[in-house]
Amino acid sequence: MKLLTVETRQYLQYYHSRYQQVEALGAELYVLNGEGTEDFWPADRYRLVGTKNIEDMIATAKQWHAVEDFAGVITFSEAAVVAVAAIAEALGLPGIGVEAALNSRNKLLMRQAHERAGAPIPGFRYVTELAQARDAAREFGYPVIIKPTLGAGSHFVFKCDDDAELVEHYEQAAAGIREMFWANSEADGIDLGPNGLLVESFLDGKEYLMEAVSWDGELYLGSVVDRITAEGGTFDDDVHHAPTSMSAEDLVAVHEVVKAGALAQGLRRSVMHAEVRFHDGRPHLLEIAARVGGGGLDMIARITAEHDPIAAVVAIGADRRPDVRHFRPTGTHITAMCLISEAGVVDRVVVPEEVSGSDRVFLLKITASPGDEIKRPPDGNTILGFLGTTGTSEQDALALMTDFASKIRVEFR
Repeated sequence: MKLLTVETRQYLQYYHSRYQQVEALGAELYVLNGEGTEDFWPADRYRLVGTKNIEDMIATAKQWHAVEDFAGVITFSEAAVVAVAAIAEALGLPGIGVEAALNSRNKLLMRQAHERAGAPIPGFRYVTELAQARDAAREFGYPVIIKPTLGAGSHFVFKCDDDAELVEHYEQAAAGIREMFWANSEADGIDLGPNGLLVESFLDGKEYLMEAVSWDGELYLGSVVDRITAEGGTFDDDVHHAPTSMSAEDLVAVHEVVKAGALAQGLRRSVMHAEVRFHDGRPHLLEIAARVGGGGLDMIARITAEHDPIAAVVAIGADRRPDVRHFRPTGTHITAMCLISEAGVVDRVVVPEEVSGSDRVFLLKITASPGDEIKRPPDGNTILGFLGTTGTSEQDALALMTDFASKIRVEFR
């Protein structure tokens, strides 16, 4: 089976490990990049368009499809979800459709879809100037959240506790989104909806992340992860624990909320990364992305819930029902984190053998290379990589992960 995967703008080598997983599952993977480097993937299965204009990408994909006869088109990149939907439609292959892709990419369109369906969400206002943001904050009451409509990875997402912080962070976010990789990596020639800022009411409960599948009206929560981060003014310092500590009753409520959101967005056959936060004892939708979660969430799903999000991508890409079940934990505990450093230009990252050689480390991925610039809030949200450990309990896994993280050293130029 031949599958085509797409990146509108190549994101380093970040998705290579997932491409390799796709091939390990028996698919032959072909890679189409709009903008990128020449030697990104084996030459006989790689095309570089040289532009991320959607018409040029579609034309290249059509020519290639006529020769290779792809079974489907997939992506792991948030910035390519809409482009992949357009390419799949043009090739007559399975896909979520452009409208559902837009509802799953643009946070304003997503909120509007949720609102129409009556799904529980925070209060929200789309704002184009500071005065509107301040009016929304007065309406909702502090604290409020400010976030980009075309963001990803918590870039330029801020919690504002008062008017002074709103003024400061509004200017930072408004300036930041003009240069943000994820917004600027979307395909050209598609109306993505407003590229601006949302002000949202703050949800004060616990947050959970799910790798899920929607298939013909049913919603499957494949894995459920607790976010255990001690929060500050930004949402970049991600620390996770799985399996979830959520009660059975809360899981039922979350399932219904995610199902309502998926149907509202138009996701009938799709993998999903869903984020939910509780408020006043009820789950509310933060977002539902039409892709699998980043970092090591696919590995976490396999270890703690025997759910394989990558296998689901392959099956759904070929229009086959994936092998999926409702959430059932294995009993293995993990904790995982983003590796955060100070800002600067990386000279090297040093990982001791004690860490890299441990059989309790299931996730160790250094994404920063020598010469990369690490940006930290309010200028950006670049991380060094990811670290995850297993344990007999949350406390056991967390203690080891914290110790190992302290031993990974970054040297700056």
